[in-house]
Amino acid sequence: MRLKNKVAIITGSASGFGEGIAQRFAKEGASVLLADINKDGAEKVATEINDQGGKAKAHQVDVSSSNQVKEMLNRASEVYGKLDILVQNAAIGMNAKPLINTSEEEFDALFNINVKSVYLGAIHSFPIFKKQNTGGVIINTVSTAALRPRPGLTVYNSTKGALVTMTKGMSLEFAPEKIRVNGLCPVAGDTAMLEGFLGDGPKDESYSRFVSTVPLGRLCQPRDMANAALYLCSDEADFITGVMLEVDGGRCV
Repeated sequence: MRLKNKVAIITGSASGFGEGIAQRFAKEGASVLLADINKDGAEKVATEINDQGGKAKAHQVDVSSSNQVKEMLNRASEVYGKLDILVQNAAIGMNAKPLINTSEEEFDALFNINVKSVYLGAIHSFPIFKKQNTGGVIINTVSTAALRPRPGLTVYNSTKGALVTMTKGMSLEFAPEKIRVNGLCPVAGDTAMLEGFLGDGPKDESYSRFVSTVPLGRLCQPRDMANAALYLCSDEADFITGVMLEVDGGRCV
């Protein structure tokens, strides 16, 4: 088991990529805190993990709230006695539209959930990792949208672009405490966000066009993200920090 005796928080873990990561981490021996604004969904996943012999607890959180993020991190420490891994996966998408048609309210919501949350997770987890004096790992879910943005998603693209610089900066600032910080850049997956990205028009045609931009001929699956996150959080990657790992089937080549 590659994460035996590790404790991990995964945000946005009630479904999609976050659920896939949580399921895989539990199978690899980690005790996981499934943090999501959708408490019922998180509890469902936690029950599945526990029924399979893993260790999981659900926790409701609004990742744009400083107090709630701090409470989430403290909960993991209280329940499991420590914290080793923080996977900051929670995010929202948007319906494809021109920038000039994107409201200020939507702009603020996207940056609060997709960017501010990562800042909050970093500043509140750092003291915990430092006090433990055993290092730690932070994974931020970025996106190929940061590297090869699509038209109609300018604000969403921008939130993910901000995470590239934030992740690299964090990796440098946190390195003296042996806290590794890396980013995962998935191409779009078959998750709840996908429909908005496809835009207007026949969904089958839009989906086929989307898939045609990926050289390996399919979208990202939760297992793809789980495998990549597992590697970056394992001891095998203990000399890797500040990287943006593209999980994209060749989309960004």
